[in-house]
Parts: sequence; structure tokens; C-alpha cells
Amino acid sequence: MKKKILTVVSTLALCTSLAMPTYAAGNHPGTPEQQTYNSSGFTDYGQLVKKLEKIERSSQGRVDVEVVGQSNQGRDIYQARVGTGDRVILIESEIHGNEKTGTEAILNLLQHLGSSNSPDVKAMLEEVTLVTLPKMNPDASELDRRGNVMSWEEVLQDFPQLEGADGPTWNHYYSENRATIQGDDYASQPGFDVNRDFNPDLDYTPEPEDVPGSSSQPGWYITPEAQTVRDVYKDLEDEFGKVDVFVDLHHQGLYYVDGTSEPVTLSLSGQFVPDPSSEAGSKYAEYEDTYDYDFSRQLNLAAYDALQSMGNSPFDNITLYSQGLDLPGTALGSFALNGSGTVLFEVTGQTQSMGQKKKGMLVKAVETGLQAIIEGVADGSVDELDPERYEDIPETSYQPGI
Repeated sequence: MKKKILTVVSTLALCTSLAMPTYAAGNHPGTPEQQTYNSSGFTDYGQLVKKLEKIERSSQGRVDVEVVGQSNQGRDIYQARVGTGDRVILIESEIHGNEKTGTEAILNLLQHLGSSNSPDVKAMLEEVTLVTLPKMNPDASELDRRGNVMSWEEVLQDFPQLEGADGPTWNHYYSENRATIQGDDYASQPGFDVNRDFNPDLDYTPEPEDVPGSSSQPGWYITPEAQTVRDVYKDLEDEFGKVDVFVDLHHQGLYYVDGTSEPVTLSLSGQFVPDPSSEAGSKYAEYEDTYDYDFSRQLNLAAYDALQSMGNSPFDNITLYSQGLDLPGTALGSFALNGSGTVLFEVTGQTQSMGQKKKGMLVKAVETGLQAIIEGVADGSVDELDPERYEDIPETSYQPGI
């Protein structure tokens, strides 16, 4: 396994998660009948390293694994890459450490793509280059919590120009700001919501006047985890000219398909900032020529159609995540403005509220959607989808329909 950095140290959802509803929805993830309240059934950091090594070895070089950065606590952040095509798909998981099904889905896909002798798989990998960042916030993952582990004092050491700023930034969890989130203690171990630390300006360096910021403003690239993802993205741009697709794998609370009492299995979205060509998005006008909302909608449709095709089952319960967002500090918002087609997966339940009896179903849902996106990009079929059909995907409801 190649390593750019040799040290290995052992040791909320896209928007801040809403509280779980107090009502249940039958025998479904997130209900008491399915809860175990731990993450022991998911791949931990040490297991991830071993699984990636095994996948790389068994693929006989088809899957390339390397270290691309380090977390704030010194854990290596891994990239696994497969395929030789010109169209680039970048997928990350566990930017929030208690949102774990995406990592399992990525590992399953890498194992399949690295070992399959199918002519279809070989043809697909000649068209696309798939780059994955599984468990990209490993410190948070090991603590099974949303935020990383990083104090404001550490930020000031790295960026002394922020010493006089009105800090910390708004997304910093510590004793005076959201000290307890989803049952986790940030007073003794402060940290950041890394998915608010991105900026559409990929060369941005933190400035005091941009602190503390807000949810509708760009982030700062002050966390090493966000810096690593940014650097991977820029390296791919240098190599290929463009990152065609960016997919971010998350979890959410227990919600419902609008107008029904059916609990949502997962939600999708391709909208994270206003269109730069619109009045609402005029502040992003410099990105008007790169932003491609139609392509984002087509990618989401590819995943949606694949899940709907699985028949009358929980895989039907797919909705649109909240629309009308303005979140340039998210990875999805920043990379959408830079020209990537973007897809958000929001699986039901954090590990604190999701039972593992349904883990397999939820992982399969993510895996199915990802496979459809990869295939659609490889064979060009995604480009033939009518983006307006995206608007027909059912919306998410926060309470069951009557």
C-alpha cells in the first residue's frame, strides 16, 4: 500500500440534524424494536485499513490505495482509486463520524470492481475513474460522533492571523457552543463540523473578517480533514481537467415520504446553493459558467430510478432532501459551484438511533444508488435522462401523512 505519509496513530447529516420524532413507524430503522445504540457492527478504523490492504492486494493492482492526508489526531486518511477512464467520480463517506453506511457501501463496490472479470465491469472502468475517500473523518468515526477532534487553540497555532478574529467559527462545538450534540460531549473534546469548512474558492486561506461566519457563508479550510478533501479534488482537476461527479454519503433522522406514513429509507439531492444565474444566486455569479444543475439532477435520477426498479419494498421509499438550500460551506455546495455534478445520499438514522438489524438493507440502498450513477456516467445513459423528472421525486415529510 503506497503511503505519502507514514505515521498511523491509534488511539451532523448535511444540515444540523433535527431531533428524531417521538412517534415510531413500525418495524423500521430508528424505532426501539431495531435499536442497539452502538456502532460495533460497522467497520472501524483499524478494520478499514486492513480491508483496503486486502482489496488492493486481491485486485492485483486494479484498485490503488494510498494515504492522502492525516486527521487532526494523526490518523491517515485513505484514498482508494479504480478505473482508467476520463470521467471522474469522487465519493466520500463519514465526513460525520456517526454516519457509517456509506463506508460499507464503498468497500463493497471496491471489492466488486477490483475483483470482477465481467466484460461489463471492465468496459465501465475504461470509461470512468472512481476515486473514493472512505471514512474521511476518522477521528470522529472512532468516537462515533459528528464532529472531528480539534480545539480553537489548535486552529490559532495553524493560522495565527485569526488570533484577533471574533472566533471560534460558528461550526465549532465546545463548552460554550452546543457542548452536547446527539449525546456526545464536546466540552471535554471540542471539534468542528467538518462539512461546514469548505469554500468554493479552492485556494482560499482563512481571513479574520470571515470569522465566525454563518451557515449561509463559505467555510475556511481550517480542519486538516477538509483540507485533504480539497487537495484531492484539486489534484484530480490538475490531472483530468475536471471532477465530473462528487457524491457525499450521509445519514439523517427518521422522516416520511410526503403524504404517506411510509418511513424514508434514504433521501437524495442535487441542490445545495442557488443557481448562480438566478437572482438568489447572484453572489455566486463568478461560477455561472461552471455550475451544472441539470447534470446534478440527472445523476440523482439515475440513483432514484435504480432504487425504484427494485420493486415494492423499502427501496421505494426514496425522497428529495430539503431543497432551496444555500450552503456554500459544504463540500457539495463548494464542488457544485466548481462544476461537479453533485449527489447527496441521506440514509435514515445516525448510529445513535439506528438499529443494526436493518444495516444490510440500508447499505444495499446506498450501494445500488452508487452503482447506478457509476454505470450511467460510464455508458452515457445518465446524460439522456430528463432533468425535470427530478422535481417529481416525492418530498420528505417530518411527520407521517394522515
